[in-house]
Amino acid sequence: MLKHVVMGAFALGAVLANGAHAEDLKEFRIGILGGENEADRLRNFQCLVDKLPAVLGVEKVSLFPAADYDGVIQGLLGGTLDYAELGASGYAKVYLEDSNAVEPILTTVQTDGSTGYHSVMVARKDSGIETLADLKGKKLGFADPDSTSGYLIPAVTLPAAIGSSIEEYFSETGFGGGHENLVLEVVKGTFDAGTTWASGVGDFSEGYTSGNLHKMVEKGILDMDDLVEIWKSPLIPNGPIVVRTSMDQSMKDTFKSFMMDLPNNDPECFSAIQGGDYTGYTEVTPAFYEPIFEARRKQIGS
Repeated sequence: MLKHVVMGAFALGAVLANGAHAEDLKEFRIGILGGENEADRLRNFQCLVDKLPAVLGVEKVSLFPAADYDGVIQGLLGGTLDYAELGASGYAKVYLEDSNAVEPILTTVQTDGSTGYHSVMVARKDSGIETLADLKGKKLGFADPDSTSGYLIPAVTLPAAIGSSIEEYFSETGFGGGHENLVLEVVKGTFDAGTTWASGVGDFSEGYTSGNLHKMVEKGILDMDDLVEIWKSPLIPNGPIVVRTSMDQSMKDTFKSFMMDLPNNDPECFSAIQGGDYTGYTEVTPAFYEPIFEARRKQIGS
């Protein structure tokens, strides 16, 4: 009997050591940012739905495409999502509200070896707008209030570039409902110019090597000959892959290893979820995003 008690205690200890929470092991929940056609987002992440159950030992993987950035942010803060890929500003919003809600574990590496990207402002080529000076008194569109490149960085850095506040310089500003829709609204003429994200690496004619413009070109819904770039931001830290902090550590480690290996093991899946050409992932910590935390603090303060 003593032997059975000891064996039972050992087995229970092993379970507790592994942090095996039943709700963690049954379903792995992926949050997907808004800003792109929902059907496209679901299709791009389907490869993870197919692969991760066997990798993580869960019964199913579920995708939760939010209508906007904040939908995923609130899911992470509420603990109802296990993994998401955020922009730096979106992560900053989570961190500043609850620094223990999620852990940043990885970020992407561009084809030139950098771990950053740019906010780019585009206008219709036939609009006659070629510089920021040409935009004075016109309408400027942003992508999403929680987008780094689509709002935060332009809001923080544009005043110095235009020598004025955004409110005074432009006749009107607004949000396009995500990066893809924002660019389409610029093409339609709803906005005279708009801010979106791009690697800044490669040819503008192809929408660069990665980013929203590149994805739109690949999907055949944008011809870069219709646009002109009129401003590009300083380098922005690539957004992080984050996981729920309260998740079992062994599952975190397994998931991280899977993602690190994904560019080599399944380049097509890697490219689909990232939306362009990258060389792979590299590890990150919250310290990597401190400049974005500070920018977000300043924007909130203003």
